Amino acid sequence: MSDKTIILSTKTLSPIQKEELVKANIEVLEADFIKTENASFEIKNLNKNLIFTSQNAVLSILQHPTIEELKNKTVFCVGSKTKELLNENGFTVEAYTGYAEDLAEIITLVYSDESFTFFSGNLRRDTLPEILTENEITFNEIKVYDTTLTPHKISDKVDGILFFSPSAVTSYLKKNTLANEKLFCIGNTTAAALQQELTENKIKNIKIAFQPTVENVIDQVIEFYN
Repeated sequence: MSDKTIILSTKTLSPIQKEELVKANIEVLEADFIKTENASFEIKNLNKNLIFTSQNAVLSILQHPTIEELKNKTVFCVGSKTKELLNENGFTVEAYTGYAEDLAEIITLVYSDESFTFFSGNLRRDTLPEILTENEITFNEIKVYDTTLTPHKISDKVDGILFFSPSAVTSYLKKNTLANEKLFCIGNTTAAALQQELTENKIKNIKIAFQPTVENVIDQVIEFYN
């Protein structure tokens, strides 16, 4: 019997990310439980400011022929990696937060007189649009990418599972059940999706990253098992 810890990542990690776990004597299984693809869309009726809540939306927009015009707009985004990607591609980020709720709160408190265009995916959460609507903020939405669930049956016994989005939780549970694995989540929204599936006493199996990044999830895994 191997005494090695085995974890499942519900998305393929980069070689560097995986190497960190392997160095910590953690064996990694990985499978992509969701797939994202750029959607075809028209850019029209743009408002003064742009909102991105994921890197996928930025990557899709970067393929658009009118991308240079968009760079004159002020941008609000969720996630440090999303902000990095925008900055690298010549956008000016006015404000960014770790979570959509926090971004909606900043917009409501400080920028309520402004107008926004939100670039989203088909499985986006309702949080941001609902808060903006409730507070009568002017905004429209353009869907720029699609997320598809790609469930896999995992027959290996694993000690821990890494989840990076609520969609991945949904996809995983289509073909698998949760036993007593330690569940590592990139953020509160992902954790909330898991909490719906767990009994009271199993909710303690959930560990949420301090910062919503893949690297921080990996740090939590290494810290927990070593």
